[in-house]
Parts: sequence; structure tokens; C-alpha cells
Amino acid sequence: MSTVSPRLVPVPDWEPGPGNDDFDRLVPVHGDGSGTVDFDFPGVEVGTAEYAEGPTGATVVSVPAGARTSVDARGGAIGIVGRYEEFNHAVCVAGGSSYGLAAATGVQQELLLRTGNRVGWRDLRTVAGAVVYDLGARPNAVVPDAALGRAALLAARPGSVTVGRAGAGISASAGKIAAARCEFSGQGAAFRRLGDVRILVVTVVNPVGVVVDRDGTVVRGNYDAATGTRRHPREDYARALSEGVAPTTEAGNTTVTVVVTNVRLAAKDLRLFGRQVHSSMHRAIQPFHTNHDGDTLFALTTDEVDLPAAGAPPLGENSVNSVALATVASEVAWDAVLGAVR
Repeated sequence: MSTVSPRLVPVPDWEPGPGNDDFDRLVPVHGDGSGTVDFDFPGVEVGTAEYAEGPTGATVVSVPAGARTSVDARGGAIGIVGRYEEFNHAVCVAGGSSYGLAAATGVQQELLLRTGNRVGWRDLRTVAGAVVYDLGARPNAVVPDAALGRAALLAARPGSVTVGRAGAGISASAGKIAAARCEFSGQGAAFRRLGDVRILVVTVVNPVGVVVDRDGTVVRGNYDAATGTRRHPREDYARALSEGVAPTTEAGNTTVTVVVTNVRLAAKDLRLFGRQVHSSMHRAIQPFHTNHDGDTLFALTTDEVDLPAAGAPPLGENSVNSVALATVASEVAWDAVLGAVR
């Protein structure tokens, strides 16, 4: 019986391959992934669309009424467009690296149509976008464009999000310590409700690092087909450093995450909330925020729930609320990362 993982990413053929212009017409499709995650968050919708010819895709988290936003961007290869840190009506995540930034413009175009083409100041709709590099998993140059971003928004629905190899995560991969040992990952999501408090996390997991379960087990990436096992990258790097040889790491990565809550947070608290959740994700992805990654987290709040005033006056009476909220959201984020690979 073969020990080769069906999730292993083929070593790419770097010869020039077909791109968007090589097909008469690319038609967006909507894959099933590995399943769905349900969420109960009125006013929030999620949609996905893919080009099967890539495959590559886009994922849109839509908040039609708008949500205050903070952006936490880290790593050495960040790709962001429309970085509106105050307010957004949608966040678009796409494959295709920098070329996939066009998907966010399609979302913006559709939102303009939904206003009846009104362009007064109060009618403006803002969209933030970020990309992952998924081109290493496929020998072609098919990339998300404006039409694909628009298709993802048109597919956005409340209450359910597709996970696994779908949307922007359809060609995502993890554990790229060496090209022959990386595995497909995908898109994950998780939701938690605590009384009136709601937290939704959607993430596209495409890191250099491996995905790690809560017991420390590597569950995706850096897979050794000869032994049928996965190992933590620290073993590869420690061996290389001790033997005086150059460590290997593949380029072309990035994990992009959207966390949405309904808790009202001051601008500073929202910023620190996003930073805390993003920092926590290193437990699930190791290593994280490397110079080969462009990890970005969008933290959004719909400002619908006020929590009781908490202590620590020197930092603001509600600062403890953001700490508590971020601590819980950090666990939701870990669940979302694991959901991307199951």
C-alpha cells in the first residue's frame, strides 16, 4: 500500500503555462470544498467563487451595513489593496498573488451597482482585499480577476461558509520547507456565540509553516512520503544549522484572516484585539509571520453589543473587554485554521 499522501502538492512545472487570456471565457464556479461551517451572525454574509482552470479562487466576507475595521499586516510579502482601516463593507481574499488583487475591484464594482450608481459621499462603499500566493501549486497563470471577485460577492449568503479546498483556499498549501513535502491546505472557518456576543473567523491558510493541533501534533504540511509522517520544521532547521548547511524554505505563501465581532470596541481596542488574535495564530501555524509570508488579519466590528465596563482604568475602562474577547476569539481562530485542513 502506498504511503504517498493524496494531499501532497505536485512539484510545479515552472515552464510558461496558460493564463486568463488563453481561455475563450473563464466561468466562475462554486465548489463544495470539504463541507460547510454554520454561523448565526445577522448582517454578515460569506461567498466563494473559483476558476476551475487554475484552480484558483476568491472569498468575500460581506457586511452590507458596513463595519469598523483594523488591519494587522505582518511578514515580508504583504499584498493588500484598499486598506481602509476605518470602515469596510466587504473584505475580499484571493489567490493569484499580486495579480489577484483585481478581485477586490470586482467586489467594489458590484457594490457600486447596488447603490444604483450613486456616488455621493454617504453612498460610497469600501472594500479591503488581500492575496495569497497559490501559483506554486499549479503550472498556469490563471488568476482571480474582477469578474471572479464579483461572482464571490454575488454568491455571498448568511449563515454558512464553505471550508476546505474552496474559494481563495482552493490551491492553498502548507508546510513548504521543501516543495516535495508541502501539502494542500485550504479555507477554514469557525463561529462562537456567547450570550449576545458573536465571533466569526474565516481564514485562508497558505503558510510556510505547518498546521499544528492543540496537542502539538503536526496535522498538515512537511510530509515525508518515504516514512508517511509529518514533522515540525524546527527539526529540519535545527539539523541544517547544526550541520552548517543552508536551510531550505519555499517562497510563495501567506495566511489571510478575517475576524468579525458584534462587540463595540474603541479604535485602539479594536486594533489591539486584532493584534492579539493574529499573534495567537502562531500556535496553530509554525513558523508564522516569516519573511516568506504576507500574513494579514482584518478585524471588523458591527458595533451592536456593549459589554459592561471593566477595570484597569489606566488603559481605559473597556480595555479588559477587548482582552477577554480576543482571548476567546483566539481559540475560534485556531479552530478555523484546523477546519481548513480537515
